[in-house]
Amino acid sequence: MKRKQFLKSLALLPLIGSTMHLRDLNKMTSNMSNTGKMPVLFLGHGSPMNAIEENEFVEGFRTIGRSLQKPNAILCVSAHWETRGTFVTAMNNPKTIHDFGGFPQALFDVEYPAPGSPDLALETQKLITKTHVELDHKWGLDHGAWSVIKHLYPNADVPVIQMSIDYSKPGRHHYELAQELNSLRHKGVLIIGSGNMVHNLRKVAWNKLHENYAFEWATEANETMKKHILNGDHQKLIDFKSQGTAFDLAIPTPEHYIPMLYALGLKDENETVRLFNDKAVGGSLTMTSFIAG
Repeated sequence: MKRKQFLKSLALLPLIGSTMHLRDLNKMTSNMSNTGKMPVLFLGHGSPMNAIEENEFVEGFRTIGRSLQKPNAILCVSAHWETRGTFVTAMNNPKTIHDFGGFPQALFDVEYPAPGSPDLALETQKLITKTHVELDHKWGLDHGAWSVIKHLYPNADVPVIQMSIDYSKPGRHHYELAQELNSLRHKGVLIIGSGNMVHNLRKVAWNKLHENYAFEWATEANETMKKHILNGDHQKLIDFKSQGTAFDLAIPTPEHYIPMLYALGLKDENETVRLFNDKAVGGSLTMTSFIAG
């Protein structure tokens, strides 16, 4: 779209109205200039304690962070922001949300002061036609986002926005919605899904939290998921509710699984997938993560 046409279309958006000055428009268009294509990530975030502990999973996040070119911005779909409808954070300075309990004070003391990006929020809203997207000014960055992004970019110098998960929609909706965001990858935006492929807190073996231990059903589900991911068989992963007992136990509720569908929806057909942090925790959780690009 030519610059003149783009500015004209922006003028029609009621959310911009007469308050946006020419310098704001210039800033928006310059920020959306094309760059090298960014990969897409799915990160198994696990316990909030991964934000402050030193372990192999944290090192896995850091290693991936070092392998990436620095993005212009990050869009994160976190398991911990469920809404009815779809929202994107649009504030300049998102707060660090400590959305958990029962952990050491040191974890509550962590702040991740990354800036937001109202421009990226507006561009995300414009790209999505599958559903109406609301701009949010109240949420911030929950631990599904900051606890892992802080290891990728510890200086908190990359703007971050979050997009919520509409809990009323099926897997196919989320997969197709993700596809509408693909052009952002060509504009320097790193898109991250943050959750866990296998996530059943009710069945955690608390006495094995520090072991690489998985129940048989968790291993079966994780191995099957990985096979479908590597083979590009996304349909079975989209239809996760029809894949048998192991999947039912691995995904008792879908909020930690759905961010993976966003990452798969954003993967182009000719792109390769590389797995990392592929281990189980506490019997009923897996930290399996992947990068596609």
